[in-house]
Amino acid sequence: MKSKFIEIYKESIHRDGADKLLGWLESTDFFEAPASTRYHLSREGGLAEHSVNVWRRLRDTVQFECAHINGGNLSTFTMETVAICGLLHDVCKAGFYKVEMRNRKNEHGKWEQYPFYIVDDQIPYGHGEKSVYIISGFMKLTREEAMAIRWHMGGFDESVKGGSYAMSGAWGKYPLAVILHIADLQATYLDEPDRGTE
Repeated sequence: MKSKFIEIYKESIHRDGADKLLGWLESTDFFEAPASTRYHLSREGGLAEHSVNVWRRLRDTVQFECAHINGGNLSTFTMETVAICGLLHDVCKAGFYKVEMRNRKNEHGKWEQYPFYIVDDQIPYGHGEKSVYIISGFMKLTREEAMAIRWHMGGFDESVKGGSYAMSGAWGKYPLAVILHIADLQATYLDEPDRGTE
């Protein structure tokens, strides 16, 4: 999946700083990390796979279903924007997981150790906002891209769970934020069948 991610990235993202951001990603565990501890693609390389899945879903939605948004004006939804939002929405998960060993009984009733991912957040800045923060350290995002990445978690976002109405305002002004959230849900629940397993 790493080679597919990098191929899409290099083919689609050309703004200043993109090469430095890719270099940074390659210096982290981004391409080895899981997508989650246990909810979806909780295995080595899961994060890169999930990122490509979200990019694919977002690309397809923009290409085939968005003609009715903003009166058919898709000028802000370039393939560069699609790649940035799809591939990079979860860069906050680079350096986010650690492996611990846990015990469980195997099929023969004997105890064995197995690796288990845990969260070890070194930059507790939030989820979507942390991705925007990291990306912005390397290259400039459009406001729509920043809003889409910031609010891609939808109702799962901690600030929304805490009662914030800001997501509703962002979704009302920036259709890409809604579309990225839907692409993330589709990738997680339709394309990644091992969700919910340990």
